[in-house]
Amino acid sequence: MTASRLEIARQWATQHGMDLHAPLTIGGNYVSAVEHQGVVYVSGQVPRIGTTIIATGRVGETVSLELAQRAAEVCALRVLAILEQQFGLARIARVLKLNVFTQSAANFTQQSEVADAASQLLVAVLGTGSGPHTRTSVGVYQLPKNAAVELDATVALNPN
Repeated sequence: MTASRLEIARQWATQHGMDLHAPLTIGGNYVSAVEHQGVVYVSGQVPRIGTTIIATGRVGETVSLELAQRAAEVCALRVLAILEQQFGLARIARVLKLNVFTQSAANFTQQSEVADAASQLLVAVLGTGSGPHTRTSVGVYQLPKNAAVELDATVALNPN
């Protein structure tokens, strides 16, 4: 029997010490997701597990590529947690777009490799029909809470 999206997501979350159904705190006057005409816009997610941001600082300076990739996975899991809690993972028709921001040292040029970790996780959970997406990966000078990585997502839903 094939594992469901939720079962696969839970396995990934467990590997990272996360619970997909735990409340996720947001840090300001906004909402974590907005749905309009079947498209969901998920706010930027930093790599927070509970109250701890697992990777802070500049990638290529104080944060390794490997830790940044783990952080990108945590960000993607937070997106999936929001989608599961608000809509259910079964309703995801397709991930349309990811924007991945990496707080980068001046000489760090592997932003795409950081983003690949999030992309690979989404395909692993949602499958090859729904997980592949367009993507932008950029290096930035600073991110909220000094997070090493932040990502947001745009997702299409299947009708109820």
